[in-house]
Amino acid sequence: MTRPALTDRPSDAADPPRRASPRPAPSARRRRFRGLATITLFLLPGLVLFVLLVLAPIAVAAYTSLFKWNGLGGLPDNWIGLDNYTRMFADEVFLGDLRRGALLIVLSLVIQLPLALAIAMLLNQKMRGRAFYRLLFFAPYVLSEVITGVLFSMILSPEAGLANQILGAIGLESLQSSWLAEPDTVMMSLFLVMIWKYFGFHMILYLAGRQSIPKELGEAASIDGAGPWKQFRYVTLPLLGPTIRISVFLSIIGAIQLFDLVWVLTSGGPIHSSETMAVTMFQFGFKRSQIGYGSAISVVMFLISLVFALGYQRFVMRRDTQGAITTMGDQR
Repeated sequence: MTRPALTDRPSDAADPPRRASPRPAPSARRRRFRGLATITLFLLPGLVLFVLLVLAPIAVAAYTSLFKWNGLGGLPDNWIGLDNYTRMFADEVFLGDLRRGALLIVLSLVIQLPLALAIAMLLNQKMRGRAFYRLLFFAPYVLSEVITGVLFSMILSPEAGLANQILGAIGLESLQSSWLAEPDTVMMSLFLVMIWKYFGFHMILYLAGRQSIPKELGEAASIDGAGPWKQFRYVTLPLLGPTIRISVFLSIIGAIQLFDLVWVLTSGGPIHSSETMAVTMFQFGFKRSQIGYGSAISVVMFLISLVFALGYQRFVMRRDTQGAITTMGDQR
């Protein structure tokens, strides 16, 4: 009788189940590629529109500005180089556009923005009907520039205009004027319309910035003995710095590119006394069919806006942008 062979484990013991080997994790390169593909997929529609509607027109304008061309007869072929630019900076109308644009910028910074800030601080106080007043001051910004221009064309009409009628009713006939038809009054009249139209937008910006400031800071300053003016000077105003810088930027860019309101009100007249760069560009490019010269004006206007925007962001808004980037980095 033979004895069964000894083994390390019983022959009838079941083999332990085998675990499926884990799938290898995708490599870092593959993950990076997938992330880049996703970003590209989402950015591609906007990028295509940006190229077609922004970069391509800029390139076409820069190209046509080097030709004498009326926009007809196919592609431009009368190459004149930089003659359009030389003509531009020797043109008194264009130089006047620069002076008038600078005047509108100065008036906006000195009058419009402080007025908007003062009304925003007033409407931040507890008062009856402040929601109605906020709506009332912001409502003009909702109107289109065309509607605003037509409205004030009737108000400032020299004969049947509401402005002259009110002055006559209160005995100030000596102040009646042809507001939009005289070179001495047209720019101030235009600026008053700009204030009525745009200061509500800046007011809402300042109001939103003011409401984002914690109330505890004002209460602490009050406990330390600071009055309302010192609280505004040393607490509110510094904390409103980012909002004010954005408001100044938008105001200056808007003054540089101002067109539709001027065109509806005065069409640049009388005798070019209210023209802006955009109006002059439209006059030559579309009304007089001097596409090359109009393109040169548009290129210069674009370069002025670009240089200002880059310089302003680099030197004025530097702390604001760095703070935003740092905050985004901390949240990732």
